[in-house]
Amino acid sequence: MLVAERHDRIVQLVNERGSMRVTELSETFGVTEETIRRDLDALEARGALRRSHGGAVKVSEQLESPYFERVAINAAEKKEIAEEALKYVKAGDQIILDASTTAFYMAAAMANIPLTVLTNSIKVAAELAHKERITVIATGGILSPRSLSFVGPSAERALDMYHVNKAFLSCKGVHFERGITESNELQALVKRKMLQIADECYLLVDHSKFDVQDFAHVGQLADVHMIVTDAMADPAYVEQLRIRQLSVVQVQKHA
Repeated sequence: MLVAERHDRIVQLVNERGSMRVTELSETFGVTEETIRRDLDALEARGALRRSHGGAVKVSEQLESPYFERVAINAAEKKEIAEEALKYVKAGDQIILDASTTAFYMAAAMANIPLTVLTNSIKVAAELAHKERITVIATGGILSPRSLSFVGPSAERALDMYHVNKAFLSCKGVHFERGITESNELQALVKRKMLQIADECYLLVDHSKFDVQDFAHVGQLADVHMIVTDAMADPAYVEQLRIRQLSVVQVQKHA
């Protein structure tokens, strides 16, 4: 078994059982305990699990809201943001759509034009499946049942294979000092990789995300090409973003 394959399997076992001891993992994979300790150190550094005394525990997902709850929160604003974001998608583009509900609304409203869409979202991939002119590439990885998305080392390695000209991402928090943050470490690591492989990043955030610091860091606001938000965003906060030389499009509410 390759080291990368062993790492993926370790993360899967820890997530399934909640925790695993070094001795159990050593017996399972037929390698020394010292090898397992090195594996766990590497996986903790990537945010895939957390070390504990004598083993490892799963990264808590208790702060990651289930998809079917998120999709109903500020739905009207998210749809308007998605429609605005689609203005920046052109035929022939190679783009990323993350596992956010706003990205799903983009996929639902997207025209059937020649595109390549790279995503870690089951919902986005399924929504685009019937649009035959769009090539959909799913990352694969560890399935997060709460977000219906793929995360983990395999998802990150899959993203490493590609380069796109535009990424459309959302997040849990936007903060002047803290930057872009997520509630879940594994999601943050995948989104960080998405930022790295895109020429331009469009950050799609409704008004509730501003001045929020969440748990895991994704990137800096300077990494973002454009922020797209809704009409309810605080004008003073939007102005401060612009003073910091950030491009912000504030969607006006439909009559």
